[in-house]
Amino acid sequence: MPIDKATVANIATLARIRVPEEDQEALAGELSNILGWVEQLGEVDTDNVPPMTSVVEAVSPKREDVVTDGGYRDRVTANAPAATKGFFTVPKVVE
Repeated sequence: MPIDKATVANIATLARIRVPEEDQEALAGELSNILGWVEQLGEVDTDNVPPMTSVVEAVSPKREDVVTDGGYRDRVTANAPAATKGFFTVPKVVE
């Protein structure tokens, strides 16, 4: 599928990028080559190829989903500039 300068200008407008007039012809050729490669991928027989999410077979470790409060409030508030009774203390913003 060949792409012309008008299509490149339209794509640039949609993408909100500035492509100088003198670069549009070269860019049209490059985009045409890319689309040619994509069309070639459509010719590959993938009927007997299982879908994959990674090139490496990996199984994610499972753990029980338990809701907790974390149990370490004092360690978290120890990093705060100011804390009172286990809560972050911030300056008053509204009078």
